[in-house]
Amino acid sequence: MKQKRDLLSMHDLSSSEILQILSQAAKLKNDKSLKTTHLKGKTVGLVFQKPSNRTRVSFEVAVYQLGGNCIYLGPAEINLGKRETTEDVAKTLSRYLDCIVARTFSHKDIIELGKFATVPVINGLSDLYHPCQAFADILTVQEKLGDISKVKIAYIGDGNNVCHSLLLICSKLGINISIATPEGYEISNDVLESAQSYAKETGTVIHTTHLPEVAVDSANVIYADVWTSMGQEEETDKRLKDFKNYQINASLVKLADPGYIFLHCLPAHRGEEVTSDVIDGPHSVVFDQAENRMHAEKAILIFLLKK
Repeated sequence: MKQKRDLLSMHDLSSSEILQILSQAAKLKNDKSLKTTHLKGKTVGLVFQKPSNRTRVSFEVAVYQLGGNCIYLGPAEINLGKRETTEDVAKTLSRYLDCIVARTFSHKDIIELGKFATVPVINGLSDLYHPCQAFADILTVQEKLGDISKVKIAYIGDGNNVCHSLLLICSKLGINISIATPEGYEISNDVLESAQSYAKETGTVIHTTHLPEVAVDSANVIYADVWTSMGQEEETDKRLKDFKNYQINASLVKLADPGYIFLHCLPAHRGEEVTSDVIDGPHSVVFDQAENRMHAEKAILIFLLKK
């Protein structure tokens, strides 16, 4: 019996496996005539502790287009660790489903699901990582800029789950990345140490700073995320003050490469982390990036569920 694989974070995949998934995703997107039945007879469960637009819709459509069936299980159906233990949920759902996609507040819930489930578990988002988003990000960079080995990505904002996964995939693929965060909002030391370890093998240049201008200098990609994520609403006023100098605007982007592209994982708060003229301007590829979530997720599902 084939040992099951999970995607809880980028740590779970080798560089070659990441490239394999990206290649499959591009093929699925570009070959419109390609009819796939990779998930025929298989059912994927979406176990979500928090609401979603892109994650839910992209996975449901991805599973459908691969010939499978998708079931959504929101907080009312499954309240991990409260209504029932996460261990029992994992073991029970494994008897019904072929794969579990989980969107949780705490990464420890993802870890527990992966530990006790006998079917593949995919992290659809946790407080620590967002690997599916990172795949969509790099798929978009490849699509728009070509040779990723010559790319510099500048991430401006909170050192959060999106930033962590972006840093890890860049360090595994040799993509240079510069991260600018306000003081007190830096990336996790553990994540940074892991990325630096991968970078030694791939030659990735990782730079962290508190100065957006330094990070954006000559960047080919500028990446922003919301300043206040779901579950942090009580911190909104403080974050608006702490991040006020980290807005992506016309002045800042002048420091980037003239052919730069702008990424944002969405939803976006125009007038906060990014101005309308940037996110709605000619350099923005945020909706291509959003579409690429679906293609990346298809490739991830195929990789994890292959016979």
